[in-house]
Amino acid sequence: MSGADAATLGESFRATRTLTEALVRPLSDADASLQSMEDASPAKWHLAHTTWFWETFLLRDHAPGYRLWRDEWPFLFNSYYEAEGARMARGQRGMLSRPTLAEVLEWRAAVNDAMTPLLDDPALSGLIALGVAHEQQHIELLLTDIKHALFQNPLGPAIWDGAAPSAAPTAAMGWHQHPGGIALVGHQGDGFAFDNEGPRHRVLIEPFALADRLVTNGEWDGFIADGGYRDARLWLSDGWGWVQAQGIAAPLYWRDDQHFTHQGWQPRDANAPVSHISYYEADAFATWAGRRLPTEFEWEAIAASHNPATGNQLDGAAPPLPQGGQHLFGDCWQFTRSAYLPYPGFRIAEGAVGEYNGKFMSGQVVLRGASCATVRGHSRASYRNFFYPQQRWQFTGLRLAKDV
Repeated sequence: MSGADAATLGESFRATRTLTEALVRPLSDADASLQSMEDASPAKWHLAHTTWFWETFLLRDHAPGYRLWRDEWPFLFNSYYEAEGARMARGQRGMLSRPTLAEVLEWRAAVNDAMTPLLDDPALSGLIALGVAHEQQHIELLLTDIKHALFQNPLGPAIWDGAAPSAAPTAAMGWHQHPGGIALVGHQGDGFAFDNEGPRHRVLIEPFALADRLVTNGEWDGFIADGGYRDARLWLSDGWGWVQAQGIAAPLYWRDDQHFTHQGWQPRDANAPVSHISYYEADAFATWAGRRLPTEFEWEAIAASHNPATGNQLDGAAPPLPQGGQHLFGDCWQFTRSAYLPYPGFRIAEGAVGEYNGKFMSGQVVLRGASCATVRGHSRASYRNFFYPQQRWQFTGLRLAKDV
């Protein structure tokens, strides 16, 4: 690792840590302690867990003489690493009134200082890059989790004041054409990637086209008006069962002609991309529209020629909201029809960090792109996000595909 590379990694570490803390600045201790469901975690827990990650995998193992800030805190803030021992049940994280938000922020500052000597060590660059990417993932989760928590409040409280900006007028849907053939997919190069993005391998793709923009709120209104949530013919069997059992009739956060945002209840913009939909809903809409969802490999084949740093992504501590446009990245994570499975030749990494992705390759679907809550620079063409088909508290949206 060159000196420039080390400096860039150090800058990324500091910028990411600073952004996490800036995002919670408008929150009270009570706000930061809320847990609205088991899928979500309190903002304070995200602050602490990302700090636990640095302390556990970098400072504890690689900083001579480092002592844990509090011996009992790893039990509270380990997420799912079996190799790191016992931990608090995920659904109980909202019970942690102590440590306080101020105490967690004090710990973060101490860990930031202790990390400084390690940032220039080329032998640790891989772990540090993983830690930065890990915290960037938690920045997005922090934003979507606190949104879900405040949505439970009948007052509809806002984190940030002001009116949401209007989206640009919706352009007619165009298409990125692809002739098909043998494509190479998966990460290749010296830059950081998660283990689930490789190895690079060949896939056969039939001729297809991918829409040049996301489906909008206005188009989703048409789906609802046409009885989309009441027509079993449009739905996968599991999806129809989910709709019936949960009484689903619209995307999450919709109410009449409004939707709930980080700025509280706002008028819903028909031109903005629809978001907070499940895989089941995305698939049903595509069927209704006479189209389909792309495979993750089709999406990547188009994305290979696009800049992943473009589009509406997170640049600072500001309210995220889909805005629309013809960028392939940004606004909403895009559902594919691909199951989240290992690539040919995939190997789990040694040690506890090997638990990061591989053990979740069951029952989930792949999403591609980035969202308005994704830190700019975090994603790439080979990036594989994944969620269960019923989950929709993330900024998840829909880009149509069709056979050619």
